[in-house]
Amino acid sequence: MAQVPLRNLAGEDMGTVEVSDAVFGAPLNEALVHQAVVRLLANLRLGTHKTKTRGAVSGGGAKPWRQKGTGRARQGSRVSPLWRGGGTVFGPMPHSYRQDMPKKMRQSALRCGLSARQQEGAILAVDAFSLSEPRTKTMLGSFQALDLNGTVLVVDEAFDENARLASRNLPRVQLKDATSLNLLDVLGPDHLVFSRAALQAVERRLTTGDAGAGGEA
Repeated sequence: MAQVPLRNLAGEDMGTVEVSDAVFGAPLNEALVHQAVVRLLANLRLGTHKTKTRGAVSGGGAKPWRQKGTGRARQGSRVSPLWRGGGTVFGPMPHSYRQDMPKKMRQSALRCGLSARQQEGAILAVDAFSLSEPRTKTMLGSFQALDLNGTVLVVDEAFDENARLASRNLPRVQLKDATSLNLLDVLGPDHLVFSRAALQAVERRLTTGDAGAGGEA
């Protein structure tokens, strides 16, 4: 069984917590992780880009000049793609970039990501992530006690209102429910902080196939 260091929010060492090798000790499949990351990034794209074809550009009803006798090349419309301000040929149009991936592949990629971060020593467990008051200073004090520098992802089974209010003014801190954790969340931050309950929830999700409410690996 893999071991994750365990502390409390005061920074005191509380030993280690055992985690499943199937989730936090899986072999790395780089091709699968790459495919899963490309899919997640593609699904974030809105696909609302649009250019105007010559039929959508205003104007163009009158011929710029007569067909013959001017010495210039013949032109039929000012909205021709050859003209400045004219239509665009084969420009981007609104469409969906969404990609699908089987659930088992998504879960396997997330296991690979968690295992890689565990091998890096980026994962830390806390006994419970609950604050007595909704103060940003209190949360910063906890991170300083835990010696966390850089970007931090905090994962819990369910956050209380104090934690959400205390973190909303911290741009380098993100809170994430265990049921909605995905591969981009895992690979991005410098540190991953899991509560005991979150570790158990992630293990259940990735070993029993339960994606949770609205979760996407």
